[in-house]
Amino acid sequence: MKVEVRILGCERSIEIERMGPRKFRVRGKEGAQIDALEVTPQTYSVIINGHAFEAAVIPAAEGVLVRCGGREFAASISDPRAWRRRPAGVFGAEGQQKVKAAMPGKVVRILVSEGATVEADQGLMVVEAMKMQNEIRASTSGKVERIFVREGQAVAAGEPLAIIR
Repeated sequence: MKVEVRILGCERSIEIERMGPRKFRVRGKEGAQIDALEVTPQTYSVIINGHAFEAAVIPAAEGVLVRCGGREFAASISDPRAWRRRPAGVFGAEGQQKVKAAMPGKVVRILVSEGATVEADQGLMVVEAMKMQNEIRASTSGKVERIFVREGQAVAAGEPLAIIR
């Protein structure tokens, strides 16, 4: 998933790839490679170009606060595709929401089950398209009423994936 990150006033485009349940790989245009493993909630073991760090990531009013090496950094992340996931704009979606595939691909992981309560912007499933894994997120808070797909299933653009009420 490609996102924009703003930290210490600098904005960078990065690509985040989920390597496992709590393991991530981050790549930037500058060639830096970052591997991160969530060791406890909000705490990550991070390797940046061969150098190891421990980082705490704490939700804040505007993005997150990152504590690493005795320093604190305010950071914010924005997904350029976010407008696609929020059909009702800044006020959020209400009522029954049908979650659809943004592009053709293959469902590689389902992160929630039917009946689960989810928050707006929470990951529901991961769809692989063009060798990229894209996390499909909830457009609204609610209960997962129905999941129409299973892991390994191919999906077409616009195909319903789930319903949240």
